[in-house]
Amino acid sequence: MKGEFHPIKVVAHPIHIENREGGVQVINSQKALDEYARCWTDQLEYWADKTPDRIFVAQRDEQGDWQEVTYSQAVARVRKIASWLITQPVSAERPIVFLCGNSVEHLMLALAGMYVGVAHSPLSPAYSLIATDYSKLQGIVDILTPGMIVVDELAPYEKAIKAVCQDTEIPVVVIKGDTKAQQIDNPIVAFQSFWDFPESALIDEMNEQVNGDTIAKVLFTSGTTGMPKGVINTQRMICANQVMIHQVMQFLQDQPPIMVDWLPWNHTFGGNHNIGIALYNGGSLYLDDGKPTEKLFAKTLQNLAEISPTVYFNVPKGFELLVKNLKADSELAEKFFARLQFTFFAAAGLAQHIWDDLDALAIQYTGKKIPMVTGLGCTETAPSATFASVEESTSGVIGVPAPGVSIKLVPNEGKLEARVKAETVMPGYWRQPELTAKAFDEEGYYCLGDAIAYLDENEPQRGFRFDGRVSEDFKLDSGTWVSAGTLRAKFISAFAPFVQDVVLCGTNRGYITALIFPDWAHCQAILPHDLVETNEQVIAHSAVRDAFQQKLSDFAKNSTGSSTVVQRILLQAVPPSIDANEITDKGSLNQRAVQAHREDQIELLYQEPLSDLVISL
Repeated sequence: MKGEFHPIKVVAHPIHIENREGGVQVINSQKALDEYARCWTDQLEYWADKTPDRIFVAQRDEQGDWQEVTYSQAVARVRKIASWLITQPVSAERPIVFLCGNSVEHLMLALAGMYVGVAHSPLSPAYSLIATDYSKLQGIVDILTPGMIVVDELAPYEKAIKAVCQDTEIPVVVIKGDTKAQQIDNPIVAFQSFWDFPESALIDEMNEQVNGDTIAKVLFTSGTTGMPKGVINTQRMICANQVMIHQVMQFLQDQPPIMVDWLPWNHTFGGNHNIGIALYNGGSLYLDDGKPTEKLFAKTLQNLAEISPTVYFNVPKGFELLVKNLKADSELAEKFFARLQFTFFAAAGLAQHIWDDLDALAIQYTGKKIPMVTGLGCTETAPSATFASVEESTSGVIGVPAPGVSIKLVPNEGKLEARVKAETVMPGYWRQPELTAKAFDEEGYYCLGDAIAYLDENEPQRGFRFDGRVSEDFKLDSGTWVSAGTLRAKFISAFAPFVQDVVLCGTNRGYITALIFPDWAHCQAILPHDLVETNEQVIAHSAVRDAFQQKLSDFAKNSTGSSTVVQRILLQAVPPSIDANEITDKGSLNQRAVQAHREDQIELLYQEPLSDLVISL
């Protein structure tokens, strides 16, 4: 969308390209990485000294009031908790394991661990609260060997703890509520009891031993390409990444950010990128108790109606729901845009029409577009590796290497596979040396598994676009390669707003088909006033099938050949299963797991004569 941007200092630094034999290229940022802090808690103490009364983190209490913690209060709490931690069976080898989600107490306890060199590992609450067989949680706990388990409330987690934790001497910290266990024999500790513990002089000695190699946390991958792997995050990684971000998003130096954020800390986007931006820049982080779902987004809207952010981060689904509500509520829109300087998304591609709508709203309420910047990163890179310029940022663009980052491009089946080397890259996977060895090439570059392509080979300084995951691409029986990631993004955009996600099929088949997970709210919205109660009835309704039939026909008209045309689709009434590893808690699909778990559905797509359930060209 045309229109001027609000002026903001975001710098995409120039790159240098080294061409090697065999088409290999090495792309380096020409900007060196600036010096970075020894550890995150050094930054906490720095801001406590410089701006002691500034809000560091805030969260609503049970009455709905914001409970605020200043930087000076945060340091005092961290030192208290650290004094208790050093008396417990935790260490860099026996981490604190959080089964619960985001909270002020979670953050204080995690920072206390960092203060004295104790690692922590935040796990997805879904592994304990939604999963039923606990196999994924069991595998993670077995490899972590925790020294402590943390929950927000005891009762909902007892069954999971009993199933996966055979060591009854491991203390379980309960943030709030009843501490009387019904199913487990572990020592139960109330979080509130920490304030009665005397501060120890030993914590200063232990803090002095923390350095860049100290393990800060173990973050588990989402499992979109297999079972979750424990990524070692050192203090060097997470501190260097924040300086890298700082050198690109230079406006953060001018005004401490104010953030309203829900993103889960068991993922690198929320747990490293967003907490780090607040902490490193002396900002204020308001914990959003909503989520980007039709059921829970109302809480996010309530928070945004009270707190105007200066920077806003979300996943694409969150922006989709936000745009819908900003269009309908001018008062909310006025509040949201009141001091907004910058937006950013990650975890998936943002549909261009949502981006355009957000730009139009910004122009309507502020007179200019608010910069939205994109990039590329992952859990193993803590997370940032590339950033686009404000001018080049559109859906799918990832930009150029950030300061201190070297990217190697290796030809792979007609694409350029990206590999990364930087101080922000992990040393390896937690206690999985065989997976660590496979993750790096002979020069020590981490193999992302992503393909990237130049926006314009004649103007390489413009940067790159995402070109799909190498592992998801497949061949038809004709030998034709299908760029699954690229096609999937185009498919979702073309079928908007009726598709939540899609799995493309066709390995060694004659043509491409797709399993579709519908967006139920939008599908329901096009139904007449018929009584429709189940997912099966929704996808069987003629109005929904006609809408998908038209979308399929329109998509085919813009396809250029067998590698880009989808011949048949099958709507899925059963949502993806976390127990079957089909989906992660942030909503990302494991493409391989879905296909393995739904072989019968794929067979229907290729069945002759055509099944009545299948929609075909």
